[in-house]
Amino acid sequence: MLPTADQLRSLNSSQLAAAAKLFSSAVMQDFAKKGRSALFSRLVIESGLGGLVSNSAPIGGLFDSIFKLLRRESYRHEYAYKAAITHKQLLGVHSLRTASMLTEFRVGTCKADIAIINGTSTVYEIKSERDKLDRLETQIAAYRRVFARVNVITGEKHLDSVIYSMPSDVGILLLNRKFKITTIREAVNAPARIDPVSIFESITRSESIEILKLLDIEIPNLPNTQIHGALRNLFENLCPTATHACMVKVLKETRSLLPLAGLINEIPRSLQAAVISTPIRKQDHYRLIEAIRTPKEDALLWA
Repeated sequence: MLPTADQLRSLNSSQLAAAAKLFSSAVMQDFAKKGRSALFSRLVIESGLGGLVSNSAPIGGLFDSIFKLLRRESYRHEYAYKAAITHKQLLGVHSLRTASMLTEFRVGTCKADIAIINGTSTVYEIKSERDKLDRLETQIAAYRRVFARVNVITGEKHLDSVIYSMPSDVGILLLNRKFKITTIREAVNAPARIDPVSIFESITRSESIEILKLLDIEIPNLPNTQIHGALRNLFENLCPTATHACMVKVLKETRSLLPLAGLINEIPRSLQAAVISTPIRKQDHYRLIEAIRTPKEDALLWA
């Protein structure tokens, strides 16, 4: 069910922010751990969008209706972009069997919105209609040291500014008015430009050790107080291309999304990006599914 024209005109920024937060990891974790979420109930009330479905309808239907609003060009938040990339790139071009997706992946002082690891590494920096561009150059400079392919995905509002400011090897994608991703410029696959130390600082210690093992480099037997520095020193001397190839192989295993394959088929399409972005134990899948099937009138009592 789509929101009515009157509802769209009456929504303010606070209501839209509450609607976007419904798709946050915090709500998904509540569903998985508790089978309910007081935060969900409060956000529905704050958004003023509870009337989009009947009281007896499962809240999965409410998520679908609210997402139809958030994907409209004038109301897009970051989650709409994440969902577009998830469906059209991860689940459309690839699959959970062949690729992994990293969200909020820390690179230096920045957090990459989404990175997809398949045969190479591809990062997507989102600049929605509600974002500013003041940090974009710093973010892209950081990502080019870790990922072979770097993209900016944006809307019509920022498109010209992004094209003007980005290096020629950076891909530019447009999420158009019809919620389709259009490639304005292809990203160049350039693993030779990455910095092995930047990779080291972005991954876990165990992942860095696995990379060194793949490169047939002996792991030093040192106490915890010294091992970080020793591993970092080893990464300083690595070949960028070889290190990137090993990073891809390791992260596809350590950050695998395959355990979520069954769950993704059981939840509404509007929630798939939210669930993929949230650490959820396999034993909690049933609890999340049952929460999403809860009638709206019962779910609103969780608050």
